[in-house]
Amino acid sequence: MSRVIDLNNVTVVRDKRPILNNLDWQVESDQRWVIIGPNGAGKTTLLRVAAAQIHPSSGQATILNERLGEINVFELRTRIGFASNALTAHLPNSETVLNAVMTASYAVTGRWNEQYEDIDERRARRVLSEWHLTDFADRAFGTLSDGEKKRTQIARAVMPDPELLLLDEPVASLDLASREQTISIIGAYASAPAAPAMVMVTHHLEEIPAGFTHAMILSGGQVFAAGEIRSTLTSEKISEAFGIALEVEFVDGRFRARARH
Repeated sequence: MSRVIDLNNVTVVRDKRPILNNLDWQVESDQRWVIIGPNGAGKTTLLRVAAAQIHPSSGQATILNERLGEINVFELRTRIGFASNALTAHLPNSETVLNAVMTASYAVTGRWNEQYEDIDERRARRVLSEWHLTDFADRAFGTLSDGEKKRTQIARAVMPDPELLLLDEPVASLDLASREQTISIIGAYASAPAAPAMVMVTHHLEEIPAGFTHAMILSGGQVFAAGEIRSTLTSEKISEAFGIALEVEFVDGRFRARARH
């Protein structure tokens, strides 16, 4: 076991306002974290620091034993899988799903003059199979449904065999069937012994897949609570963080929350 994320006193300031404020957080290689919190809590900003997409305004951020500000982040990013809605706009609609996934090996978003080996295509097809996308390999990315696009983004993030996998709201806006299918696939992946450390941001407890071990409740750019998932996502802590009386239940391996009457 090794530490993959180590944040100490991390602050991120935008327009003179702290988005993250003196935040401490550590993630080990065998952990699967979910981050939840109110709108504007800083969840996506925290994930972008973990993805080496942005640097802290102050404090120390060490990702995969590399301290941000002292290393080549472009090399570090090749070791991190990052799936977010922002990626969709950068993937050409005409790109096939196979190429959209395979180009992750070169950290580019469109096929150009790169030379791929048979092993690249074999791995890409294996990843497509794992994420239930085999039948879409030759389809244009722009013709996919929202659920298929989100699974393609995750497959692309997994393609380079990352040491750290970050998922930013991977089932947001999906219909019920697509949501449950994607949650099930993520849960199976997270539960596999060979899976990398994972961090997933979500707005809803119902979207947390099986296999996740730890949780952070983020509020006002600070850690409100963090630790093992069952002892962190409690009715009391969730109610206080969100400012409303909520009842949290854990049933058949899944969380759910509803207003307390």
